[in-house]
Amino acid sequence: MEKIKFGIIGFGNMGRTHAKNVAEGKVPQMELSAICDISEAKLKEAKELYPDVPLFESPTDLYKSGICDAVIIAVPHYDHPSLVKEAFEYNLNVITEKPAGVYTAQVLEMNEAAKNSDKLFGIMYNQRTNPMYQKIRNMVKSGELGHIKRISWTVTTWYRPQAYHDSGSWRSTWKDEGGGALINQNPHQLDLWQWMFGMPDKITAFVSYGKYYDIEVEDDVTAFFEYENGTTGTYITSTGETPGTNRLEIACDMGRIIVENEKMIFERNVISEREHNEKNTEPFAQPECWKCEIPVSGIGEQHVGILKDFANALINKTPLLAPGEEGIDGLTISNAIHYSSWTNKTVDIKNFPHEDFYNILKDKIKSSTMVKNLREKTSDTAGTY
Repeated sequence: MEKIKFGIIGFGNMGRTHAKNVAEGKVPQMELSAICDISEAKLKEAKELYPDVPLFESPTDLYKSGICDAVIIAVPHYDHPSLVKEAFEYNLNVITEKPAGVYTAQVLEMNEAAKNSDKLFGIMYNQRTNPMYQKIRNMVKSGELGHIKRISWTVTTWYRPQAYHDSGSWRSTWKDEGGGALINQNPHQLDLWQWMFGMPDKITAFVSYGKYYDIEVEDDVTAFFEYENGTTGTYITSTGETPGTNRLEIACDMGRIIVENEKMIFERNVISEREHNEKNTEPFAQPECWKCEIPVSGIGEQHVGILKDFANALINKTPLLAPGEEGIDGLTISNAIHYSSWTNKTVDIKNFPHEDFYNILKDKIKSSTMVKNLREKTSDTAGTY
């Protein structure tokens, strides 16, 4: 395969970005071969930008055309699993945008379709290309931090004013977006959490819906994670704070890591706290600690990096950095936070009630009535790819 013939399903913000990256040669092993969108206006825009690229009004027509080796699904959240499954039916390799879907039951079906296909399946978890998070993952996996005692991640740099929520009729509704801060802004962080530290075993969450804005979905979240090995964690996010904070703190046997302002500080104990505790005889003594800045720079290749990795995996059979099947992990955390707040219960992740969650979500979709005057005056983008 000299170059992968790559198709874009959905010519919205992300679809345009992926098309531009491929068309400009930033992914040398790919060529832009097709663009699909249900919007006439978006297809007109695509025609002006890429006059030689075939255009399609429906994903099925693109799939049937046979002119692509792989496609990326960049459409509204609810449609990710169905379009991924259909692409597999037409023997196409697939990348899906995040999140994998809105509820785990549909993503389980998508993963089963991937398992039964011999095609490559990836997800656009571009933050996995960030050297900072790669470094943390490697430090955790290598065991050099010892036991992880506590993880705390506050991500409130997602400020979105009311004008944002009013900018499209599909935004911030159960019916069309499937959630708020968790499903829209936070999928990358929730994926990174499980990618670096593993899946928590239990989640208890406290969530506010429409606390700061005239919306029906969540805009403020505090969740408590528990692991069977004793590790605990807190995850805090909001779209209603400015200026916001993005601070990750990891307390471990070997000290503490703080990630903030694009720096990683390791307050490193000379010996582990557990070893110190066993040997020490002084009532208030602490192990010697060195403050070290871990040399990490840049944010990685992000979206381009995931596309390059996917192309390399397809051509050279290398392992994917972001396998599509792993999309269910971050989504399970997201769904569990919602479910805990809806039921006032601690959620057992290993026995997550996929169908019960979906039934509650369906009730919320039925009562989804958020329609604003400003939305009625603007063009309706709901369902537009």
